[in-house]
Amino acid sequence: MSMRSLFLQAPSFDGYDGGAGARYQARREIKSFWYPTWLAQPAALVEHSKLIDAPAHDLSFDDISHEAKRHDLLILHTSTPSFQSDVKTAELMKALNPALKVGMIGATVAVDADKAMHASEAIDFVARNEFDFTIKDVADDVPLASIDGISYRNAQGVVVHNKDRTVLTDMDQLPFVTPIYKRDLQMEKYFIGYLKHPYVSFYTGRGCKSRCTFCLWPQTVGGHNYRVRSVGHVIEEVKYVLKAFPQMKELFFDDDTLTDNRPRIEELARELGKLGVTWSCNAKANVPYDTLKVMADNGCRLLLVGYESGNQQILHNIKKGLLIETAKQFAKDCRALGIKIHGTFIVGLPGETRETIQETIKYAKEVNPHTIQVSLAAPYPGTFLYKQAMENGWFDGTDHLVSDGGNQIAQLSYPHLASDEIFESVAEFYKKFYFRPSKVGSIVGEMVTSPDMMKRRLREGVEFFDFLKNRSAQAS
Repeated sequence: MSMRSLFLQAPSFDGYDGGAGARYQARREIKSFWYPTWLAQPAALVEHSKLIDAPAHDLSFDDISHEAKRHDLLILHTSTPSFQSDVKTAELMKALNPALKVGMIGATVAVDADKAMHASEAIDFVARNEFDFTIKDVADDVPLASIDGISYRNAQGVVVHNKDRTVLTDMDQLPFVTPIYKRDLQMEKYFIGYLKHPYVSFYTGRGCKSRCTFCLWPQTVGGHNYRVRSVGHVIEEVKYVLKAFPQMKELFFDDDTLTDNRPRIEELARELGKLGVTWSCNAKANVPYDTLKVMADNGCRLLLVGYESGNQQILHNIKKGLLIETAKQFAKDCRALGIKIHGTFIVGLPGETRETIQETIKYAKEVNPHTIQVSLAAPYPGTFLYKQAMENGWFDGTDHLVSDGGNQIAQLSYPHLASDEIFESVAEFYKKFYFRPSKVGSIVGEMVTSPDMMKRRLREGVEFFDFLKNRSAQAS
């Protein structure tokens, strides 16, 4: 019998989104939450488990403290910005139940397991890299010394690093995560500004063949080999979702780049079309028209696309593997097919100047995604960007990627471009993109045609203007 296991996204900053779908673990300009899929996956493997996502459900430590004595095993998903806070949660839970075995998962402990283990004696082990079956072994009470893929503290208090676990290739071995959502989460608590509400998201595969220097997950946990579930396995979970969540308005596939395997995405799209589901996914801005048409004809409503920069040299610097002209044609094709785009951009990447920031803003207006997200270049430990920034003296190596309130801060600073200028450019980017007659008109048009969208956009508008106001205060 498995240990009574609690999988926890711990309380942290108000509105903090640290789930696996969050490309940057931070508070957003508009409050949003991704599902804690990477906690739900091992929870689905462990009998008698329970999943708590405290930030999304607005739970404090007092709200969850009683769970310490109800469980034998606590698994905390952590990240670089939330690590110190998560350590405190581990210590508090351990104080309430000294017999509680506490483990951590996530990119930050995968990168530096030794540092994580020495952060607190309350941490009994960390599971490195992909951890699903590693956690199942722990929950099944397999001796820690016999479990591949963990670092743990032995009876003498010495930290031991076991050998790595073999990477999973048969992804159909993984059980569905969505029954865990149904059992333990309130789907209405999860909302993303560019997705219909309520939505559901899960992965159909792991890894990304792209080599973007800043991207956290492929460089720390998922790897660069895109390993996928069979289309039939995915469709069976979609059928479950349609029955279990009849109120769902959109299904999002959270693979780093679902369009990396074009024959598969076309096959998957055709099967989704038979079910009549509205869906969206992450995509690279190089998908050809023919594939996009198959997707559009079979329910694809929106693509989440990382444009990053409008300067070709910067794209080369970050190993994006994308040509500006290709991305422009992709945007035209999506517009012709009626596929909406949520475009993401990053300011402060290597090679950035005041001029390239303006170039990217101009580019964003030209490709004109339906909505955008502008992030600050973040040197997460374990990424090539982190190594590059340390070697060049672009930042001091601190792990404080967010402010005390959980908002992103500009960590990189160049001799020709200071961090405060990079920080201030985010608000400028948003203003120049959204405060245009054509963009304002399209948003108002959405609101007029849908009462639900009217309420939602008004709420988001208040949050967005608060975000701009707070950034102005931080900048000054």
